[in-house]
Amino acid sequence: MPIIILLILFFIVLIFGPQWWAKHTFKRYAKKQDHIPGTGGELARHLLDRFEMKEVEVEITEHGDHYDPESRTVRLMKHNYNDNSLTAVAVAAHEVGHAIQHHNKEAKLILRTRLIKTAQKIEKLGSIMMVVMPLVMIVTRSPIVGMLLALAGLATIAGSALIHLITLPVEWDASFGKALPILKQDYIEEKDHAAVERILKAAALTYVAASLASILNIWRWIALLKR
Repeated sequence: MPIIILLILFFIVLIFGPQWWAKHTFKRYAKKQDHIPGTGGELARHLLDRFEMKEVEVEITEHGDHYDPESRTVRLMKHNYNDNSLTAVAVAAHEVGHAIQHHNKEAKLILRTRLIKTAQKIEKLGSIMMVVMPLVMIVTRSPIVGMLLALAGLATIAGSALIHLITLPVEWDASFGKALPILKQDYIEEKDHAAVERILKAAALTYVAASLASILNIWRWIALLKR
């Protein structure tokens, strides 16, 4: 029994740990800083102009900080757009890092964009298959057909989780290959380096959290099927 409890705790930490740590890190450094001269939105605009990407827009969003390669837009949450906190400038620089990848036509960002689109379609398809599975079993009166459909649904959701993990190197490069060198060079004081590194690590690991959330979705469907 203690082993089962330990395993459950391990999986809880594994699944929710990265997400909790990322949110905790962003919140920890979200206080406005008098020694930071501009907001996250202003820094994003400045960096885009500096690296000759004047056509890229900067907008406020309610759907999570991200760079949209299709519309060529850096989108920041309201607090990151308007505040001059370490979190705001680090997250803004991270998203500009993706814009730089796009501007440089780096193959890894192109692959990542395709994979994310595929992941969204795969996960949606998997969920649909799981929902229609009971109806198929009733119509066909074949448990085998239903189980095959269920397995296919679980496989698609698992594939989505794997795709999220594959995109991690792209996120890591946006944080540590692009954003951190830029920020250290001209925009943050040495005393803030360690904090900004933590924030950028959290920004990169958000995709790990998304992947683990997909794994949790698989777990829920398996529990449902056992009923």
